[in-house]
Amino acid sequence: MHLLLAGVLGLAATAAEAQRAAPAPPKPRSGEGVPAPPKPQSGEGVPAPPKPQSGEGVCPPAGWTLTRLDGLKQDGFKVPDTRQRHELAIALTGCLAHATPEIRDGIAFEALSTWMRGGQLELATLQTLRGDLLTMMSRPDVDGFGSAFAALVLAEVARTDRLRAWMSAQERDEMVRAGALYLARVRDYRAFSDAEGFRHAVAHGADLMLQLALNPLTTKAQLDHMMLAVASQVAPEAGIAYWAGEPDRLARPIVFIAQRKLHSEAEWQTFLSEVTDPKPLASWRVAFASERGIKKRHNVRAFLLSVYASASTSDDPGIRQLIGPVTAALKSVP
Repeated sequence: MHLLLAGVLGLAATAAEAQRAAPAPPKPRSGEGVPAPPKPQSGEGVPAPPKPQSGEGVCPPAGWTLTRLDGLKQDGFKVPDTRQRHELAIALTGCLAHATPEIRDGIAFEALSTWMRGGQLELATLQTLRGDLLTMMSRPDVDGFGSAFAALVLAEVARTDRLRAWMSAQERDEMVRAGALYLARVRDYRAFSDAEGFRHAVAHGADLMLQLALNPLTTKAQLDHMMLAVASQVAPEAGIAYWAGEPDRLARPIVFIAQRKLHSEAEWQTFLSEVTDPKPLASWRVAFASERGIKKRHNVRAFLLSVYASASTSDDPGIRQLIGPVTAALKSVP
């Protein structure tokens, strides 16, 4: 997998260099490039909120208490005041790194997901969230909560762009490359504990890849980049055995990349041959001679079986194209 990670890192470096050399894109004029945000359905005549400021990383946000946030959750995260809702959305990113799962996952993530899926956040707020969360996702994170949950919320941001395009091609490419780099670089494999709840960095990174893969505006080259990132985490060199659904989450973006029908059967065979490479084992025949080998075999087969289950039960011709290559791949890992 060293070559796969090198491929992700190399593409990211190339993109960063190109971005530094390129002039800043002009701001789109009204009605050009980026669709105008939807008008509020209620409260006609209310002035548009000012451009939100980046979150300060404070939790609970200024003016809020944890008790009040819990009450907001009990009320379905209803914030009728447009300006207050948008300001709170930005501020809640500071709670994504909170050590308490009921706050990090149960309030911050659920609130942001609820508002984005309900179309309740303006374009300016989504743009601020995108920038703040990309920074948060790439930041060193010893505790492992903030970066993983930034990736999860970025999946929700990417979903809004998938349903109604608002990012520029450059912004979307940055999302692809940053997300792929994050997933490939994950080395914190803590998934869940009763005391601390979820971290689940691999699964959350895969969720971001899924939303970007589903976007019809992502290119084949970008899909290839995401495939490399997924492949790098199918059987991590850390020698861990997945147990919290990671193979299924890694399989989903691959299945939906296949649905795009941009890759040939030969390309899928090449991809799966990388995934099933037994190295550093001499061959799969010696997998049962070591704990590391058993874990690697477990992870690879769990991923392949998840892809096979989706492909063999789908009616989509693009997804069903995976059946032959993944069947052969399973036979190669006895």
